[in-house]
Parts: sequence; structure tokens; C-alpha cells
Amino acid sequence: MLAATDLRGLYAIIPTPATPDADRGDATETVNLEESARVVNRLIADGVSGLIALGTMGECATLTGDEFETFADCVLRTVDGRVPTFIGTTALGTHETLQRMRFVRERGADGTLLGLPMWQPCTTEMAVQHYRMVAEAFPDVAIMVYANARAFRFDFDAEFWRQVTAQAPTVMSAKYSNAAKLPEMLEAVDGQVNFVPNDDAAFRFAQVSARTTTACWAPALGPRPSIALMNAILAGDMARAEAIAQDVEWAGEPVKIVTSSPEIFASYNIQLEKERINAAGYCNAGPVRPPYNVMPAEYVAAARECGQRWAQLAQKYGGGTTG
Repeated sequence: MLAATDLRGLYAIIPTPATPDADRGDATETVNLEESARVVNRLIADGVSGLIALGTMGECATLTGDEFETFADCVLRTVDGRVPTFIGTTALGTHETLQRMRFVRERGADGTLLGLPMWQPCTTEMAVQHYRMVAEAFPDVAIMVYANARAFRFDFDAEFWRQVTAQAPTVMSAKYSNAAKLPEMLEAVDGQVNFVPNDDAAFRFAQVSARTTTACWAPALGPRPSIALMNAILAGDMARAEAIAQDVEWAGEPVKIVTSSPEIFASYNIQLEKERINAAGYCNAGPVRPPYNVMPAEYVAAARECGQRWAQLAQKYGGGTTG
């Protein structure tokens, strides 16, 4: 099973590519499997260290059960063990999560990106129990905690990490981008968990703790700039890492109108990501599935500008986005 020390480099987060009619209420079988396989193969060929699927950007919450299984199966068959792959299994309750876990484990997932049930906010006791039950049922599958405090209405504080690492030994990483709280979180987990930031926060993480900043994640916009950033951090070349981080920040400037507000971003996360992925041209993510297929025109324009800037950045770092 993967451990915290195994995570190095860039883990690309992929959308669940949608068919052209996926934004209709009466649409069925909305997963574009051809594009799903194509982007997985392209990301691996372009040098990503691993893949993450079926989180927020992957529209895990709006897929039917059949669509979840169809897409997860497609991703894992396409990967075929070439890179570590985390498949999201978050659901409304632990029973459904365990059912999804059985499916992805049987098809070869190395790990799961796992958040909390979302109907009622969990207490610390509830949250730890959730991860403990999954760890006990699947001791051979690594858990990456989806530590999104806004989405799950849970703080993921130091006390949670102390308890979950003691009771759920397969918890080995977290999708987490708050550099200010990183020192206390590192102390709480005592080396068991790798806190994996997005590429926009990776340099700040490295400034706080270069030794433990061994991996970052990024959406499927074109991976070469993010790979270059992690390579610089891992090589200890902080001057180059800072220069690349400034490029990444430049590309993301247009969407600060959304990302700088937790409340706004919470309502337009999926839409923003799919718009900028489509604009970058690396992946055809397709339309957003309802009810989240609504976003103000100014945010759409900002996301498209971000994607176009990323396409320029990808060219600078030798990867390109089209093709």
C-alpha cells in the first residue's frame, strides 16, 4: 500500500468528461469515455506522477451510480497500473462509500480521495469513525483525505489529524492547501500523512517545510508547468521554484474574482474548473452536469482567460495543450 513517503511529483486531477448533452436534465449516459481514456493516456505520457479522479471537479456528486462505475472502470483500465491512481468515493453515507470502495478496489485503484458525508456536518467523532470504518474494511487501499473545510463543513483541525492517524492507519495523505496551518498539522500526524497542496500553493508549502513538500496536485490544464515546479522544489532549487510559482500565479490571476472568496468559490468550483480546462485545450471536459451548470458571465470570461493564459504557460515549459 502507498505510504506518505511514496508521493512525489505532480498528481493530476481529471474532470469526468461529459457528452454534449450532459447539461440537460433528461440526459443519460453522460460520460465521454473516449475523451476520458485519451486524457488519461496523455497525462501519463506527459510525465505526471499519478492521477486523482472523482472529486469535486470530477462531478462525483452529480453522476449516477452507473456513470460513476463506468468512468472509474474506464480510468483504471486505461491507467493499467502505470501510475498510482486515487479514485474518489465520497457519498452521502458510509455504506455507500464502502460500496464504491469495493468497486474501485476490485478494478485496481491504489487509493481513494475521500471526503466526509455531506448531509449533516460531522463532529470529530463522526469524522474519525468514517475514516476508521473505511480503513478497517480496506486495509490495502490508501486514503487521501479530501480536506476541504468549506465543502464538508468540517475544520479538519489538528485534533482530527491526531485521532484519525491513530485510528485509521491507511490515511496517508490529504488534499490540503492551507500553508499557514501546515506546521501544526505536520506535528499532529508525525510523518504519517503527506499534505498535498495545489500547484498554486506548493511554493508556499515548500517555504514552510521543504522536506515534506514532495507532491502537489493540479487540474488537467496541461501538466508541464506544474511538473517543472515540483521538480525544482524536489531539487532544492528554490529560486527556480519561485520563478515558476510566479508564472503559475500569473495564469491564475483572472479567476481570483472567484477563488479569493470561499463563499463564491464554493458555488462555482466545478464550473470554473471545467471552463478553464476547456479553454486551455488540453482536455475536452464538456459541459457541467446540473444543477451546477450555471455561472455568471463575468466568471465564465475570467475562467476562459485563465485557461488561455495556462495554454501560453504550457508552451513556455515545453508541453503545449492542444492535440
